[in-house]
Amino acid sequence: MNKSLTWRFGLIGLVLIGALFAAFPLDKKIKLGLDLQGGMHLVYEVQVEKAIEIAMGRTAEDMRSAMQKAGVAPAAVNTDGLRIVIDLLKPEDVEVAKKAAKSFGEMEERPGIAMGLKLVYELSKDKATSIRQHSVDQALETLRNRIDQFGVSEPIIQRQGENRILIQLAGVKNPDRAKTLIQTTARLEFRLVDENASVENAIKGMVPPSMELLYEYKKDEKGNATASIPMLVEKRPLMGGESISDADVKIDQQYNEPYVSLVFDSEGARRFADITAKNVKRRLAIVLDGKIYSAPVIREKIEGGNAQITGSFSADAAHDLAIVLRAGALPAPLTLAEERTVGPSLGADSVRDGIKACMIGALTVIVFMLAYYRVGGLIADFALILNLIILAGMMGYLQATLTLPGIAGIALTIGIAVDANVLIYERIREELANGKTVRAAVDAGFKRALVTIMDSNITTLIAAVVLFQFGTGPLKGFAVTLTIGILASLFSAVFVSRAVFDAILTNRKVTGISV
Repeated sequence: MNKSLTWRFGLIGLVLIGALFAAFPLDKKIKLGLDLQGGMHLVYEVQVEKAIEIAMGRTAEDMRSAMQKAGVAPAAVNTDGLRIVIDLLKPEDVEVAKKAAKSFGEMEERPGIAMGLKLVYELSKDKATSIRQHSVDQALETLRNRIDQFGVSEPIIQRQGENRILIQLAGVKNPDRAKTLIQTTARLEFRLVDENASVENAIKGMVPPSMELLYEYKKDEKGNATASIPMLVEKRPLMGGESISDADVKIDQQYNEPYVSLVFDSEGARRFADITAKNVKRRLAIVLDGKIYSAPVIREKIEGGNAQITGSFSADAAHDLAIVLRAGALPAPLTLAEERTVGPSLGADSVRDGIKACMIGALTVIVFMLAYYRVGGLIADFALILNLIILAGMMGYLQATLTLPGIAGIALTIGIAVDANVLIYERIREELANGKTVRAAVDAGFKRALVTIMDSNITTLIAAVVLFQFGTGPLKGFAVTLTIGILASLFSAVFVSRAVFDAILTNRKVTGISV
């Protein structure tokens, strides 16, 4: 055997060994999709009106700050639906306040609604529509980031209608934990605790206008988080979670309990240092979705852009909290509109029937190629078996998710795999009919059929790549198996088959070949 054949068969052997190593055990390497192993089917509705309410509250605070910088101290700034109502103390403040409010282009003044020391601004219809649409888009992206970090394979997350999001999760072992992760708004706020006001009166309903009664959550004797310590905190947050660049779980060395470590971006680090410098000896409550997780006393200015959330955390709870903080807060709460549990029994039948169909298809192709092309068919069958091994190995290496359409992709790959051999063999037959020697006919057959093979496979490959890029769920599963199958077919049908033919023809006086 010459050097050319030695390295080619050496490469084929390495590919075969590598594919077998990557493929087995199949049940450990290849995961099944929702349609094959069951899972959760959820539809959430984004509360878009709540997103507008949140945006209006934020704009109201920004308008208050802008007016204070201009030298105006409003008596009150309140929101009412799509309106912001500003009460002023002095007539001379009116024009100054209007000038400061002009920077908020999305707010339109309504001079005929209120007079005198009261100003009314209304959110424009275009801006309201934009907030509604953006809130669903942002919720979609946030949920995708959360679920990707949660570790669910091949989730389906897509928009449904105007304000609904469809989520399908395959093989989830803890559905309640998954739903909690999805529905957590994760609105993180840093607020000052007012220790001078009466908490007892607040519990009775007498809460000061600028304050809010919240509870710090602690673990009970059974380890469950329960509201236990009431606190009065300022309504206006000093800082939110939008400046968080990273969140991770760490273990407290003193108490051996998990906590969430936060890292702020440069702007967040500057603001946090400024907040802690101005409020030394005061308690700073870390509030997440209306719950106080901890309220430490600020001992000194905290620089470096780091903070931590301690409290009643299990390891899973701390991990999930870190995920939602990294992924970002939802723009509005979600309401579970539909929930279905997809059982795995249908999946087991589908897997069995799909594998049976692939085996019957493969055996039919193998028998046909042997009967029609004889020795050439035997070589094509060897290439087909190698193709399927490579396909299984690549899916195992990539830890791809197998879906029912993915099984269809494997069945299609079986047909495509021998298509190239058919083109080559028919070309070889033509060359032999024209009087060429076996060696010349084989060389010409592979060379002239290669262009057609590449054209047909590349166009199919482009379609598969487009399906993978823009498709979701089942379409991606089909695209994955089809893409790998096409690439494996090019290797097995062209490279492997040619190597086998060359091995047969080298150093032998072959006067004929059965194709």
